[in-house]
Amino acid sequence: MAILDVLSNHSPDEEYLGENAEPAWKEDPIINAAFERFNGRLKEIEGIIDARNQDMKLKNRNGAGVMPYELLKPFSKSGVTGQGVPYSISI
Repeated sequence: MAILDVLSNHSPDEEYLGENAEPAWKEDPIINAAFERFNGRLKEIEGIIDARNQDMKLKNRNGAGVMPYELLKPFSKSGVTGQGVPYSISI
């Protein structure tokens, strides 16, 4: 549980993987296109996670106290959410 606590405590100014392209990447059309594909794939993955969280036929989706899986959902709001994949993880 301690590792989960460490991994889910992101600082308010944390930058997340695939959230924003670096300014230099936007200048190069090839790199920018690759980033856009990567960002789109992350959005697909987040949709898959959300769909699986809603599927009651999957294991551990029934009963009292069932929490949705959100630890490594690709995108996160700022603050401690347990979501998002930070550019770096300090342990």
